[in-house]
Amino acid sequence: MELPPSHYPATRAAALAAGYLCYRRGGPGRGLALRALRRACRQDVDDVGRKYHLELVLEDILDKDSTVNCTAEVLYHLGNKNIAPGVQFTIEGELKNTDEADNIFYNRIKSLEKELVAENIPDSHGNVSPEMEPVRLLAWVASGYVIWQNSTENTKFQLSQIKHVKQVKRSDEYLEFDYTILLHEMVSQEIIPWQMTVLWHPQHGVQVTQDSRQPKHASE
Repeated sequence: MELPPSHYPATRAAALAAGYLCYRRGGPGRGLALRALRRACRQDVDDVGRKYHLELVLEDILDKDSTVNCTAEVLYHLGNKNIAPGVQFTIEGELKNTDEADNIFYNRIKSLEKELVAENIPDSHGNVSPEMEPVRLLAWVASGYVIWQNSTENTKFQLSQIKHVKQVKRSDEYLEFDYTILLHEMVSQEIIPWQMTVLWHPQHGVQVTQDSRQPKHASE
């Protein structure tokens, strides 16, 4: 069934697809966000769940003139809230190369004498310092995993703020960061603290190795 792009369940499915796609293709040099939902169809799959077929436009957070079209399918499984929605996507065209920015960030963090620690990104005025921008983008990308794993047909999550981030010293080639973030659930208007442990390497991408919803006082 064809749906208008403004249809709320379709926009929720589009936000989920964008979060998943950002997790799979983003990094400290590239964060992707949903710019527009061009087309949406919904299909009930007997004894399986409900599938949304979507045509999306995504934009680069750092360069909003840089956009890419993609198609995606989101499958919400019938009745089982413990199974993450199934997401498949195809990107039309090429994403901007971020190898140089990724390597600059990687080498900068690796060369720090003390592990990086920061809080409140962006600050209360919405500002992000240039040296913290890759740290924010990494959280944006990793939050795409949390959004994918915890979304239902009735939720719409977005990263609101990094409350705290701490680099964890490692003996191997990966960078590891421990984040406490605030997720905005737009349907209920709830602000949810979430902890996530994030690994990243320029050649291997982003991995969320552990995440957990935190009690409300964790955001204070």
